[in-house]
Formats: sequence, C-alpha cells, structure tokens
Amino acid sequence: EVQLVESGGGLVRAGGSLRLSCAASGFTFDDYGIGWFRQAPGKEREGVSCISSGHGSTYYADSVQGRFTISKDNAKNTVYLQMNSLKPEDTAVYYCAASSRYEGLNLYGFDYWGVGTLVTVSS
Repeated sequence: EVQLVESGGGLVRAGGSLRLSCAASGFTFDDYGIGWFRQAPGKEREGVSCISSGHGSTYYADSVQGRFTISKDNAKNTVYLQMNSLKPEDTAVYYCAASSRYEGLNLYGFDYWGVGTLVTVSS
C-alpha cells in the first residue's frame, strides 16, 4: 500500500522557517517524482515544488523560488521542503504527492497523495 505522510507543519512568524517532511512507503522510492502542493482556504490547490526521480531535477513555483528548497534522502525514503523567509501568504495545508509518470507542478500528474500538514504564518 502506497503511503505518504507529511510532517513538520506548524505556526511560525513571518520571516521564520519550517522544514516539512514527506515519508514514503509502499513503492520503489527512487522510481517516483515527489511534489509538494498547497491549498489555502478558499483557493485551489497549487504546485509548490517537485523533485524528479533518479537525477533529482527540481522545480519551483515562482512564488517560492529562492525561499524554498526541496531535497530527498533515498536512504530514508523521505523528501524535505525547507521553507525560509515565510510570508503570511504561504499559509496553507501542504501536501506531498508521488508520480511515476510525470515531473512538474501540475497536480493532475500525481497519483498518490498524503493527507497534508498545516502551515500557518502569522504577520
């Protein structure tokens, strides 16, 4: 059974940092690209970042470029999202997702999803 479990969310002040983790199980980790998405109240889910399978190419939304960094630890089957210089507009539920067939920020390219972790950035 494929499982993706996010952790690391919480409340932080603007300008602060958080590191999200996505622990994966039930599939061959290095065969899948992993993406991070977020959904703010009343808004559509949007792509934040993605790291491809194999060589680990990375993708970032313009809104987080230069502030967020995605990385993976194949030994731990875990993908991280380091979020620095957080802004109130980064407040959302953050989800990780896995795909064996797509790499990028389009949520429809991903087949497996976690349940999300809430990030709240106060001003």
